[in-house]
Amino acid sequence: MSAESLLALGNMDSELSELIKDAPPVKGLDSAEDLFKLREHLAAMKRSLSAANFTEQISYVEADREIPMRDGKSIAIRIHSPKSRQEDGHPGLVLYHGGGFALGSLDNEVALCRKWTDLGGIAVNVDYRLAPENPFPVPGNDAYDALTATHLEELGINPEKGFIVGGVSAGANLAIVASHLYRDNGISPPLTGQYLSVPTICDPEGLPSKYKNVYLSREQNKDSLILNQTSIDLFEGWSVWIDIYALTKLLAGLYKPDPRSPLRSPLLFPSHKDLPPAYFQVCGADPLRDEGLIYEKVLREDYGIKTRLDIFPGLPHGFWTWFPRAEFSKKFQDKTREGLKWLLEQSG
Repeated sequence: MSAESLLALGNMDSELSELIKDAPPVKGLDSAEDLFKLREHLAAMKRSLSAANFTEQISYVEADREIPMRDGKSIAIRIHSPKSRQEDGHPGLVLYHGGGFALGSLDNEVALCRKWTDLGGIAVNVDYRLAPENPFPVPGNDAYDALTATHLEELGINPEKGFIVGGVSAGANLAIVASHLYRDNGISPPLTGQYLSVPTICDPEGLPSKYKNVYLSREQNKDSLILNQTSIDLFEGWSVWIDIYALTKLLAGLYKPDPRSPLRSPLLFPSHKDLPPAYFQVCGADPLRDEGLIYEKVLREDYGIKTRLDIFPGLPHGFWTWFPRAEFSKKFQDKTREGLKWLLEQSG
């Protein structure tokens, strides 16, 4: 994709433009300097998303449990299962929520997990530990440990029908890291797919120079709605000086990753060979846009891995949570369903 085509993806969607024209300013992920207030704000948005996708007919059951981690601590997972169980098992999805490695909970991706149960699957929703209480690499360790600690048969998952790892935003980053480690350690049964929604793939500091001519979205969308450079620096950076409205402000980074480690920048793993098919969702007005596009192309062209890519031009990171009843969000939900079905088809 040419630079001109990439930049055109950032032009605001016409429906979104109308929605925000006379509305109060959109409260994004930099809207509160108090982390706990920001966590509450995101939780409220996610509850609204679940409500917007609620149906009267309940076709699923949900149960929470604890699983052990490598350091002796435990984390929670939530099992989302269809009410109607099949004797030969169900496809499985291990899912990591978004939130910049510092926000989010089991309630984040409830709507997505319930969508998976509608397709006949069982979802394992992982409540990995968050920064700053648990900085890099703890969330990634938890993600991998949860993937390998999932007792498939006990939960009713039949990996031959599908065994997919996935995530949203920071959660997609954790899914990519976990899929590489799972491959490298020769774990069985093999993964059959990856669901990668608005993923962060590589810290700019670690980006190989050969990709810099198509890495335009961080600059183009640095002041975008919902996720912008301010919030990215808050979540991830070491203490950094940035200019906001002509004022200099010091933000202390929460996740504190090593930007050149594949555990933060999975694009930098030495090889992406033998990874399972991947379904990507990328937003045109997202600072992370070009990371997803670069990685999708690497998998498809350099490694011959099957991919499916949906781009949502002119829309910001995670728009479906902030505008759940907009037509473009309804289209997103339809595309998500189609993408998950495509992943199941690859499992056969």
